[in-house]
Amino acid sequence: MKSNGRNFVILAQNSWLRHRAASATRQAFLAAALCLGGCQSSNLQDITGSIGGASEPDTRRSAEELGRQYDRNPDDKAIALSYARALRGMTENAQAVAILQRLAIKFPRDVEVLGAYGKALADAGRPREAAEVLTHAHTPERPDWSVLSAQGSVADQLGDHEQAQAYYAAALKIVPAQPHVLSNLGLSYALSKKLPQAEKTLQDAAAQHGADKPVRQNLALVLALEGKFASAEEMARRDLDAKDAAANVAAIRRMIVQSNTWKQIQALDSRPKSAAETHLGSIIE
Repeated sequence: MKSNGRNFVILAQNSWLRHRAASATRQAFLAAALCLGGCQSSNLQDITGSIGGASEPDTRRSAEELGRQYDRNPDDKAIALSYARALRGMTENAQAVAILQRLAIKFPRDVEVLGAYGKALADAGRPREAAEVLTHAHTPERPDWSVLSAQGSVADQLGDHEQAQAYYAAALKIVPAQPHVLSNLGLSYALSKKLPQAEKTLQDAAAQHGADKPVRQNLALVLALEGKFASAEEMARRDLDAKDAAANVAAIRRMIVQSNTWKQIQALDSRPKSAAETHLGSIIE
């Protein structure tokens, strides 16, 4: 799923929301978390080695070449993994799942294959299957931080935020201050309705070497959810032009107003009510 400027994901189109739209407040958090910042918690490419940095035409050409190689030799593990990764980079998740499912049948004990397969299932909106596969993608004796982070993302999709945060904590013991794990943890706190903790964690993530656009835009998201709209726009402008940054934040404003959830979100914040209302200002007027 790609998010650039005004190209927002409509609420009903998102697989997370189809599975987890249990309340208006949850919808508000999920819509924001999945529409702004590259959908990091549901799309795991940033921790699994996508072909980021390439232009879209270059990415597509690379995927086409890998597809030709795969057609010639579908049993080559390295080619199949690379092709599936390229497909995930273009959000062709169903096709990536099909390729990795075939590979997992051929290599049922290969943790690299199972890790890629589980992450692709999560990208494709199949979190229960992803959780089962990822359980076998590493061992307690040899934990893989990227698999732990993927398990956290899947647990968040399934609504078990406490378990998700335990997975992220385990990953951070292996790779302290890893920005994408911190970013996922921050979004998990937001989904747990702990906005100040979410902001602090995402501030830490954005300060790390290797922090990128999804990390910074997730921070902008949480700032907007807290009503800190000027700060959110300032952060968003680090990666977007001023018009698109303003559009992102304006979309969060509209989402809050249209779903009538601001008072609920305020009540979840540990700050005094008057401080939250000061940030909100003109939204409800």
